[in-house]
Amino acid sequence: MHALIVSPFLEQHVLVRPGARGGALLPEERYEELRVHASDQPAPVWYADAVREQWADLDVDGRPLGESTLVRQPSTWGYGKASWEVNLGCNYKCKHCYLGLKVNSGMPFEDKRQCLNIMAEAGVLFLQVTGGEPTIDKDFLRSYRHAFALGMMITVSTNGSLLWKENILQTFRECPPYRVTVSMYGATKASYDELTQREGAWDQFVQGMNAARHARLPLRMSIVVTDDNGHEEQAMIDLCKAWGVEYEVFTNMTPTIYGGGEVLTAQSKEHLRVRKQFTGCNAGHTFFHMDPHGLVSICKIGRDDQIGLPHEGIQGLARLGAIADRLMLRTGGCSGCTIAGTCRVCRPLAKHYQEAKAPLAAYCQHGDKKAG
Repeated sequence: MHALIVSPFLEQHVLVRPGARGGALLPEERYEELRVHASDQPAPVWYADAVREQWADLDVDGRPLGESTLVRQPSTWGYGKASWEVNLGCNYKCKHCYLGLKVNSGMPFEDKRQCLNIMAEAGVLFLQVTGGEPTIDKDFLRSYRHAFALGMMITVSTNGSLLWKENILQTFRECPPYRVTVSMYGATKASYDELTQREGAWDQFVQGMNAARHARLPLRMSIVVTDDNGHEEQAMIDLCKAWGVEYEVFTNMTPTIYGGGEVLTAQSKEHLRVRKQFTGCNAGHTFFHMDPHGLVSICKIGRDDQIGLPHEGIQGLARLGAIADRLMLRTGGCSGCTIAGTCRVCRPLAKHYQEAKAPLAAYCQHGDKKAG
C-alpha cells in the first residue's frame, strides 16, 4: 500500500503522506515527470530528496517509485474536497444532533464503491467520512480501504466509541487516516451519558480514546458545548490538554437538516457566541457533500436539488455550480435586507433557522441586543 500521494489539488500539485501533517507543493513539470515515470523504476533523485526533507523517517531513495507512491491522474472537474455521510444511523441519540432522525439505511456496497470511484475521478483528494456514526456501518472498513486505495486523504469524524476495536485499529495501521476527529460531549459520565441519551456512552468514549491515543492516531477533538455540559467546558478543554490532543470548541447549535427546531433546546444560552461574518465559500464549486443514498448536494447544510450520483454519474456534477449560486441568493425571509452584506451565516443555514422558527439571536444580526 502506498505511503505517499502525489496529486493535483485544485490549481496546484501536492505531495502528501497519509497519517501525517505537512506536505509539499510540486511544480507542474515535476508532477508531470512523476506522472509518466515508470512505477517499477527508481524514484527520481530530486523526489527522494523532497520526501526526505519533508519526512526524515521516510527514505524512498533507490526504491521503485510505485513501491512508495501513488501518483494520481489529473481531473477536469476541479473538485478537491468532499464529505460523505456513510450512514445516518448512530449508537448515540444526542439531544443536539442536526441530522434529526437516525435512520439506519444507505446504499449497497457496490454503489458506495462506484460513488467513491466517481469522487476520485472528479479530483477529490481530501475526503471526510462521517455519519451518523460511520464506524457502525457494515461497509465502513471496506469503503474506507477503497477510498484509501484510490489515493484519498481521509478524515473520519466519529464519536470515538468503537475506536478500541482491533479491526478498526488494524485498518488504520495499514491505511493511515489523515485525521480522526472525535466529538466530545462531556467531561464526566453523568453529563456525557445525559447528552448522548445512552447509558455507558462515557465509558465507551474513554475506552476508545485510550486505544486511539495508544495507537497514536492523528486525533483532533471537537468539544460540543450544550446546556447539559456547559458547566464542564473548561474541564473538557483540560482533559484534551492532558491527553495531548488538539481541540476546537463548538457552542452554537443548529436546526436539523429538515429545518426542525427541536434540537435547539440543547443550546446553552450562556455559551451562544456571535458568529463571524460569512464571507462566502466554494461549496458546490470545489467541494461537495454526499448523503448515505448517493445524493450529492453543495454541502451538508444546503441539500436542495440533490444529484443522484449512482444514477447520473460524474456528469451530474456539472449542475452543482449553478445550484450553489442559486442557493446562496438572499431569498425568502432575507430578501430585501439592508445589511445582508454582513450576514453571519450563509443563506442555506439561515433558511434552516427560519424554518425552525429559531430566535433571531441564534443566527441574525437583527436579533442583536441594542445598546441602551
